[in-house]
Amino acid sequence: MRPRTSPRSVAGAALLAATVAVVVAAPADAGGAGRPATVTRGLRDVRTPAPAGAPAAPATPQGTGAPRGDLPGWRQVLVDDFTTYVPLGGFPGPAYAGRWTGYDGAHDTSGAGTYRPARVVSVDDGVLDLHVRTEGGTPLVAAPVPLRDGQWGGWTYGRYSVRYRADAVPGYKTAWLLWPDSDDWSDGEVDFPEGDLDGTVHGFVHRPGAPEQNALAVDTGVRATDWHVATVEWRPEGVRFLLDGVLVGSTPVSPDRPMHLVLQTETSGGTPPAGAAGHVQVDWVALYRLV
Repeated sequence: MRPRTSPRSVAGAALLAATVAVVVAAPADAGGAGRPATVTRGLRDVRTPAPAGAPAAPATPQGTGAPRGDLPGWRQVLVDDFTTYVPLGGFPGPAYAGRWTGYDGAHDTSGAGTYRPARVVSVDDGVLDLHVRTEGGTPLVAAPVPLRDGQWGGWTYGRYSVRYRADAVPGYKTAWLLWPDSDDWSDGEVDFPEGDLDGTVHGFVHRPGAPEQNALAVDTGVRATDWHVATVEWRPEGVRFLLDGVLVGSTPVSPDRPMHLVLQTETSGGTPPAGAAGHVQVDWVALYRLV
């Protein structure tokens, strides 16, 4: 789902200091990834989602540390496992200022939520925590952005891995995406993981030059209420989505302009229930450039 805006295009918005693959070419609904004509399903998670607002799952189950070092064909350029505590209202703070920024003050894609990192984002118990909820009639959301060498912007081709989980909060979603540095949707868009917090994990690749069409649309059937590692591999020859190391979708269609990662966490198509509240937790983030 493409952003409604970016910080550089909104007046007053500021920056914070089972394996299956399918290729489809289905028109998207107006304004975003939409409802594809064909989806894939696999890796179904049959566990019961946590109720909205339930206590978060343990942050770092044994043996799940952040990956360190290069991979074959990939050079690691950033890894963050959020070991330094930052209270609500303090992120990024001195500990993360050179590595993270985010949207602040703009409306989200649906227009119902507002990016308020000072009210949403904290770091505690080894996780980046996004506490989505409504305050004063306004749904509060956040979109953290990792920096490239301390600068806003990305590169052409890369590997992006995030270990995360979420409470099953109705009315909110992840729309974590690679968004063009040009801020021009026609350069393409890559979304994974995308999906309602009380639904399943989807992925989309929007066709460069015709972004209203999905070159790839996949529904993994997996819920995000348990810990998962979502990975995007973006190469000149195509884009692949992996969930917990298993390929869940691929397409030979590949954007060829610089893009950057946004952990866009927002309302899902409209105003959520006023009492809906819960957490999206990020254990670690690891970014790689193509060698």
